[in-house]
Amino acid sequence: MKKKLEKEVLTDRAIAAMVSLAVGDAAGDLGRDDAVRQKYGILTKLLPEGKSTDDTEFSVLSARALLECPGEFNSQFVADTWRRLVLEEGGAKDRGGTPLYGALWNLSQGINPPLSGQDNTLNIDDGAAMRAVPFGIAAAGDPDEAARLAGIDASVSHDKDGLWAAQAIAASIASAIIGSGVDEVIEEGMRYIPENSWLGRRMKAALQIVDQENDSFKAYEKLHTELWAPRHSVSPEAIPQIYGLYKMSGGDFHKGFLLAANFGRDADTITALVLSLCAAGSGMKDIPDAWVEQVRHPAGVCLPFAAGDDMVALGKRLAEYALRGGR
Repeated sequence: MKKKLEKEVLTDRAIAAMVSLAVGDAAGDLGRDDAVRQKYGILTKLLPEGKSTDDTEFSVLSARALLECPGEFNSQFVADTWRRLVLEEGGAKDRGGTPLYGALWNLSQGINPPLSGQDNTLNIDDGAAMRAVPFGIAAAGDPDEAARLAGIDASVSHDKDGLWAAQAIAASIASAIIGSGVDEVIEEGMRYIPENSWLGRRMKAALQIVDQENDSFKAYEKLHTELWAPRHSVSPEAIPQIYGLYKMSGGDFHKGFLLAANFGRDADTITALVLSLCAAGSGMKDIPDAWVEQVRHPAGVCLPFAAGDDMVALGKRLAEYALRGGR
């Protein structure tokens, strides 16, 4: 699939994917809040209260690890980056997922990947997938390379379904950013999910719902009820919902926003990744300038260092990485 894009196009789409992740993170987090729903009803736009959660901030961490690695990207460098940017700065604060705290504890005890991810609580949640977008950008047009990079990153904190979910999202972003259609984007992601896994079975169920249910309202409802899991952040629930909503949106950013931001459950991750998939294919034209300015600097609520970063600048750097063909 390796396809080259003009620098301007790739840069535009790279920035859009990173900014949209932050927009979706902020919007989805508000959309599932009862007080916000009582005040505003359904979300049709990014509200002024919107700010990043751990989704955006761990994506910054992953992007920084990739961009700052002096040689071949490897899990030991990722682990050391977590130690340097997170543990040495006092650790992760509020809002992080269970396996992220577990991985940081393991790292603090001298446990390195892959054991830091394998011997870890709830290591099949969507915490590695939420930070996989930078790898899809960095390997634009090369889903295999995107999945390889995402797998290296994910191994620090996740395993099996949690790791495969990250690889799938990265591969799909690498496909979407070169203009592939929605079905092809999904197919590329599916290649990295074992069929005989919980995630694989749920992915099949989600796509069947969207393909076979003629009533879009019923399809939307079934993505809730038929994929429900006791813990809403597990990959076998959230990742199939992300792909289902992305397919329902047809890759349209605004449809994706309405569907995902009002979906509930793990809506910050769901909206972040649905919008990243949409925007990777369409670029910045659908994202209001005010939204960009609101989210371009993470809030630092979970990872304080991330407040000093800029999602626009990171998108540009990732595009440059892709244009160089990596290290």
